[in-house]
Amino acid sequence: MIIAIPTKNGNVDNHFGHCAYYTFYTVDENKNIVDEKRFEAPSGCGCKSGVATTLKELGIKLMLAGNMGDGALNVLAQNDIQVIRGCSGEVKEVALAYLRGELEDTGVGCASHGSDHVCSHDHEHE
Repeated sequence: MIIAIPTKNGNVDNHFGHCAYYTFYTVDENKNIVDEKRFEAPSGCGCKSGVATTLKELGIKLMLAGNMGDGALNVLAQNDIQVIRGCSGEVKEVALAYLRGELEDTGVGCASHGSDHVCSHDHEHE
């Protein structure tokens, strides 16, 4: 599985549509991160940029994101990419929290967190 995280300065970018780049984590069947890559966001990043199709073609199945509107969420879903919104903090820690089963989609973006928070909720991932 490959996880994508909209990134800015090593942290989850709270604005999916304006992220500087994506961090990709390849995860093995034992939930271990085995590879990390950086993918530059296309110009005009967001649901209207075509990035969802590109991410699907690159094998992305999951996105861990901060704030994201319904338009972007729907475009990603149409490309078979699951999204967990409401994440914040250092991207690798967010990915590890997901792999530990600690993240759940909040249904809204989490704009009020500081950089030390992973997500506003501490639920097991379904």
